[in-house]
Amino acid sequence: MIAQLRKNILDLIIITAGFFAVLPIFGINRATDFIIFCIFVLGFNLLYGYMGRLSFGHMLYLGIGAYTITLFAEHVSKNPFLALIASILAGALIGVIIGPIVVRTTGACFALINLAFNQVGYFLALVALSRWTGGEDGMSAYFNKIALFDFGKKPVIFGFCLFSLLFTFFILKRLLSSPYGILIKSIKENEIRVKFLGYNTFKYKWIAFIISTTISSFAGALSILNYGYVTPSFIDPTRAVEVIFATLIGGAGSLYGALIGGVLYMAISNYLASYLSRWEMFLGFALLIIVFRFRKGVWGYVKDKFAIKAHGMVR
Repeated sequence: MIAQLRKNILDLIIITAGFFAVLPIFGINRATDFIIFCIFVLGFNLLYGYMGRLSFGHMLYLGIGAYTITLFAEHVSKNPFLALIASILAGALIGVIIGPIVVRTTGACFALINLAFNQVGYFLALVALSRWTGGEDGMSAYFNKIALFDFGKKPVIFGFCLFSLLFTFFILKRLLSSPYGILIKSIKENEIRVKFLGYNTFKYKWIAFIISTTISSFAGALSILNYGYVTPSFIDPTRAVEVIFATLIGGAGSLYGALIGGVLYMAISNYLASYLSRWEMFLGFALLIIVFRFRKGVWGYVKDKFAIKAHGMVR
């Protein structure tokens, strides 16, 4: 128990040190963006990396959180914490509502049905509900200062987002190391055998889907706390490739892989875009290299290399 606690503390220290190391390179604004995107990747990775379900429509759940916190601040209360709670509940609610439909499917059907729901959400935000969402122009969000929490100050939002990332990482690590996490991984390997053992796989998949949509919605809400405005780009289905790329780059099925992939993708998209007008081409080449050379992503490759060296030293 003590050893596990020490390992958890070490993980949190490493992550914190890593993002503080990013600060001088990219600045506090982009470092905050990196953190929020990493939370989004963690939510997506739970489905794809651990349960083996690829979603092409995960921007819907990010957008749900972004629009909920904005509309809550506009029409209900400008308390940022109440608005955050509303966004988290909205993310969980969308998972509860469409989860029974989505998790009954697998493979291409799972990916495309998420995309279909994303397209519906995008249309609602852009056209059908533009009177309330601001349509293509979007809308601004304003929040009150609560005690020491003035989210208009960049150091405050950076610290809060970093704490949120550490909390999300810790919860997911505990969850995935529990019997439930083992069951989710088993469903990815062979769902038929899990059913044969007497488990209701539908229920466990549904719970994983709800957790994933909740985390993604939380990331969307944090984005609005950081930016102060929402546009349909937060729910645009064409941006779904971003979180998929990040997961593949870092290594699917690994919490550290999700963080590394999120940081690397954001670094590439922010740094190269300043110098190359067609930076996406480089990203395509990077994906090809990963597919043929780093099948387990950057983190998986590093782990395998260290494991081989350690084995050689033991021998």
